[in-house]
Amino acid sequence: MVPAEVALVVCLVAGVPVPTPVVVAAEALAVSVLAVEAAVLVRLWRRARGRGSGGWEAVREAVRGAVPAGVRRAVAHEARAVASLARWAARRPHGVGAGDAAAGYAAGQAPMVYGLLFVAVVETVGMAVLLPWPVVHLVVLVLDVWGVVMVLGLHAACVVRPHVVGADGSLRVRYGALVDVRVPAGRIVSARVEHRFPEGRMLRAEGGVMDLAVGGRTTVTVELDAPVEVVRPLGGRERARVLRFCADDPRAAVAALRGAGGVRAAARAG
Repeated sequence: MVPAEVALVVCLVAGVPVPTPVVVAAEALAVSVLAVEAAVLVRLWRRARGRGSGGWEAVREAVRGAVPAGVRRAVAHEARAVASLARWAARRPHGVGAGDAAAGYAAGQAPMVYGLLFVAVVETVGMAVLLPWPVVHLVVLVLDVWGVVMVLGLHAACVVRPHVVGADGSLRVRYGALVDVRVPAGRIVSARVEHRFPEGRMLRAEGGVMDLAVGGRTTVTVELDAPVEVVRPLGGRERARVLRFCADDPRAAVAALRGAGGVRAAARAG
């Protein structure tokens, strides 16, 4: 509904003749959809309140019931990406406590990210010069600027959310605010430096193996005694016993795992 509404507004502003019945029907449909969504949210909120939930908890339950998980996760990711810009500026990493070792991975994608930023900025400037209609110009400018912020926010999230080797030997494998796989202490059978170049998506979890590539490669392979849960960016869930991920300094990451007792003694001796 939202893209259709935007397209209709752009056509009207640009002077494209749109029949009046089409405009009326489109607006009536938009109002009807919003009314149905509001009614569903109110009904779910009342049901949650009837079960004894507090005000904000009832609101959260209503949103969880009415909004698809993928949409909620996408919106939450955008919010975390914007918040990551502030953390990046303040040099405050997320989830790294006292005694923990951080293993960064953002350097491998930095050239691509900055290339995308350059292209996005050039497009923003080009559209600002070429578009003659003020309203269309404003809409496109907002979308372009938001795109630049999101690209930079994605990279900032990767910088401030590194992999973490806990002081207790636990492991946290991450990619920005999109992927966060936790391995409890004592579950790692082996950890080694291994350069691989998996094909396909950035995150692939199939057959008990997770490949989390950055810049098209992984540099560390960790084997576990039992599978752990891997949650995809839009909420899909898989199980993986072998984790392959990228670290800027893979030797330091493996050494941190062994030094913290994250790898079993028998595996280290072997």
